[in-house]
Amino acid sequence: MRVSGFTFVKNALKFDYPIIESLKSMLPLVDELIINIGLPDEDNTFQYIKKNIKSKKLKFIKTEWDTKFNYRSRILSQQTNIALYQCKGDWCLYLQADEVIHEDDYPKIINAMKENLNNTEVEGLLFDYIHFFGSYSTYVNSYHWYQKEIRIIRNYRGIVSWKDAQSFRRDGKKLKVKNTGARIFHYGWVRNPESMSAKKNYHDSLHHGYKQKSKQLLNNKLFFDFVNQIDPFLISEFKGTHPAVMKKRIKSWKYVFDKSKSRHKLTSRDLRYRISEIFYKLTGIKIGEYKNYKLLK
Repeated sequence: MRVSGFTFVKNALKFDYPIIESLKSMLPLVDELIINIGLPDEDNTFQYIKKNIKSKKLKFIKTEWDTKFNYRSRILSQQTNIALYQCKGDWCLYLQADEVIHEDDYPKIINAMKENLNNTEVEGLLFDYIHFFGSYSTYVNSYHWYQKEIRIIRNYRGIVSWKDAQSFRRDGKKLKVKNTGARIFHYGWVRNPESMSAKKNYHDSLHHGYKQKSKQLLNNKLFFDFVNQIDPFLISEFKGTHPAVMKKRIKSWKYVFDKSKSRHKLTSRDLRYRISEIFYKLTGIKIGEYKNYKLLK
């Protein structure tokens, strides 16, 4: 069994992506790791990765981003597919630049790939998600934030990154998948406020075609107001352990996120989410849960 890893990244330093940690968490699982570096490389992400990871498994490609291909973030799936097309493995493991795998889950992932290698009905493998928000000790405890997603796919023609690169489909149809029981630690909402604002404005421009204006200023710089951005009802304390590769980054974290200080104004959507979350806890039924896959028994 041969396994390829693949990802894409642009301006990892500028937007404070944990790209080194993400790549290191993939390396023990793959035979090769394809990294698509987005151009222009304004912060020298390419050299940053080469300096911090010494492995013969790394294979770099560089791709100029076409700003005319930004509508609804399609450029993200395009860049994902460029890396995917270079993969040679039977299975292809994909992480985005803010996603990390816990080393405790390696056996589950390896077993899932081995057990399903010859079962061609299985087109992909599913992971559980933990969406950290505001800090490394708090996460969004809501099924309205996707709880599972495909992060391993077969190297089949027709399976491609879908829409904004959150998931995959084959010829436009949902993939048939099995659960790995492994977790993806998603750190996309844990950044210093300035980097978070810059990243969000940039990604909003990819999706909407404009730069969103922020009303908050800190030392004349745009900053992201974490504590007031989300309904505190959805935030829970994380009591588990983080991937070992995240130790240094977490130790250097200096920002305080205190949901008790939230002045978030409840919206009609917040109220719907609260009611549906309470209903789920009482009945086990998830109303309106998004699933971009077909789970096989």
